[in-house]
Amino acid sequence: MVGRLETRMQIPLVDLQAQYRSIKDEALQGISEALEGMHLFLGPNVTAFEDEFARYCGADHCVGVGSGTDALYLALRACGIGPGDEVVTVAHTFFATAASVALAGAVPVYVDVDPETLILDPTCLEAAITPRTRAIVPVHLYGQMVDMDPIMEIARRHHLIVIEDACQAHGAEDRGRRAGSIGDVAAFSFYMSKNLGAYGEAGAVTTNSPEIAARVRQLRDHGSARKYEHSEIGLNSRLDELQATILRVKLRQLDRWNAQRREHAREYGRLLEGLDIQVPSERSGARHVYHLYVIRVNERDRVRDALAERGVATGIHYPIPVHLQPGAPRTGRAAGSLATTELNAGRILSIPLYPELTAEQGIYVAGAVKAVVAELTPVSRGATR
Repeated sequence: MVGRLETRMQIPLVDLQAQYRSIKDEALQGISEALEGMHLFLGPNVTAFEDEFARYCGADHCVGVGSGTDALYLALRACGIGPGDEVVTVAHTFFATAASVALAGAVPVYVDVDPETLILDPTCLEAAITPRTRAIVPVHLYGQMVDMDPIMEIARRHHLIVIEDACQAHGAEDRGRRAGSIGDVAAFSFYMSKNLGAYGEAGAVTTNSPEIAARVRQLRDHGSARKYEHSEIGLNSRLDELQATILRVKLRQLDRWNAQRREHAREYGRLLEGLDIQVPSERSGARHVYHLYVIRVNERDRVRDALAERGVATGIHYPIPVHLQPGAPRTGRAAGSLATTELNAGRILSIPLYPELTAEQGIYVAGAVKAVVAELTPVSRGATR
């Protein structure tokens, strides 16, 4: 049993209040101006944010929508993905990735992840492609992009569409190219805790295709290109003007915030070196923006409980692989079929990392991890790699 230590600090997994305090005046001014104008339906802030975020990503077009889930679904729909189609993706992701495929009427086909980075392993793709495969959805997980060059090469050779799930990768790069600019289309989430987060639900689709962008704009507005004329069944998924206002304020800080995240990650790597854990791995050619800092540790649940006793909040992203979820689309993937995904689902642990984390807080978190791991896993040294 781990001995109890008097808690000196309480460290949340995410501190949205600290971030809000840093932009409060600018955010409130933007909201006030939007309310004074009362153009709240696809207003000037939505238009401006779409232009600004497209430029930030290096894409030609951005379409603001209601959530990251909507962004994925609308991207699939805009590319013509539907019943009878197969979409290759990973099971180590948030449930919405596969759910969006199923909502479009298609079938997700899961491949395993790279054991070092826990993102899609391109060497697994060829074996998963069948005559029914229409698209690949690489998930840029935890803030790190998948190696896109081999994915694009495979996709072009097999005439497949590539839809980047960039919901956790705002500002992440692959060989100098930002997430949202490489595939045929990309989906972003602006959920409140993301590197670029709204104060509610919001999302966006980016693409270099004017045809895909136009289709998403139509689908997000009940399938209507002109008022009261509906060409198809769509959604009510328009980016809210007030959320766009907040996103414009935050976008101006995103590069600075991402740089702070990377600095905190480097410091964690230094402080946690030599422990019986596995820290995040940044692949060659990538620029990780650390939406989450995910370590891998034996006795994960006991470590998590012991950290909570010391005031350190943690998360698990994600404890149940999608193919093993009770509500997941049935795809023939049984337990044991994705070895790396399933092994690591029981070992991953997210520890606090956000731009506003202080040096003192980071040292405290690392010290708590060091103490807990030393007490709980002395007999399993060398077994984590």
